[in-house]
Amino acid sequence: MTSKTDTKPQAMAHADEVVNLETVASRIKNGQITRVVVLTGAGISTAAGIPDFRSPSTGLYDRLAPLNLPYPEAIFHISYFSHTPEPFYAIAQARHPGNLKPTISHTFLALLAEKNLLHFVFTQNIDGLEQDAGVPVDKILWAHGNWKSQHCWKCKAGYPDDLMKKAIREGEVPYCLKPECGGAVKPDVVFFGQSLPLEFDEREKLVLEADLMLVMGTSLKVAPCSRLPRLVKEGTPRILINMERCGDFGNRIEDVCMLGSCDDGVRKFADELGWREELEALWQSAVEVKGDDQAFEGGSSLDECIAKVASQMDERMKISYGHKRMLESHLSNKLAQIMAKPVSQD
Repeated sequence: MTSKTDTKPQAMAHADEVVNLETVASRIKNGQITRVVVLTGAGISTAAGIPDFRSPSTGLYDRLAPLNLPYPEAIFHISYFSHTPEPFYAIAQARHPGNLKPTISHTFLALLAEKNLLHFVFTQNIDGLEQDAGVPVDKILWAHGNWKSQHCWKCKAGYPDDLMKKAIREGEVPYCLKPECGGAVKPDVVFFGQSLPLEFDEREKLVLEADLMLVMGTSLKVAPCSRLPRLVKEGTPRILINMERCGDFGNRIEDVCMLGSCDDGVRKFADELGWREELEALWQSAVEVKGDDQAFEGGSSLDECIAKVASQMDERMKISYGHKRMLESHLSNKLAQIMAKPVSQD
């Protein structure tokens, strides 16, 4: 889909200046904007081959239906994972970022960093593609963790990378190497029911220092990241690049809403800045540098992985329908309690 600039009322920068994409680009070029804070969600990585979560039919949650989960988000809930880790590992190989390449949107963030304009990036994604694109690690907070390491969920003992890759490649659940423990190993991503990094509370103060906030590819439905755009000081431009309007975007006169894919919006922004050629070259370089991880090559598709584990669970788990109904009721009640508090997955 081709991106388009939303036609909602545009903003006044000072009393006499309409704020739109051209205005923001002009302020960047003349040095008025020097601190860009970014918030990204799943939409920034869909072009890399990772489906988002909530899109009807194509989103991950709809495609999990064959697993008969008590609710789609259960696959990422620590309470469910602790006793039934199979569904998570059913999709682990298909969603592992080992062979994924950064998108033009990830590369735009790296270009902002190269030009000393990137103040900070908050990402709700766990794929690590911002780092692969060249964004400095000290400029990124993975609010929901990432796949770079893994530990036993129960005793927190570390687990070797090679064994983790083997388990994912074979579609098996890796278990703690300590005989007295036996807990399932979990990548260091934040599940529902787990706390966000302690660093989040400190880093969110950086939003107050922004003279531009860029929000891309997120529904802004999950706290606490959803609150970040609201922390931007009044009068500071906020740009939304997303398939649809979300949060409180459009309520401020300094908001610019670009509805469409993240990659289309980023290219349009780069055109306004005069960076398009530089951006495309940097992207090609990032794609070439990111080598394939052969541990994840030739794996099954997401839907094939889901179908396989659905069949295995029917055979192996042998849970009576009465027990299953009791478990689903218990988990649904737990979810209601959890969702009343800040959660951690987009």
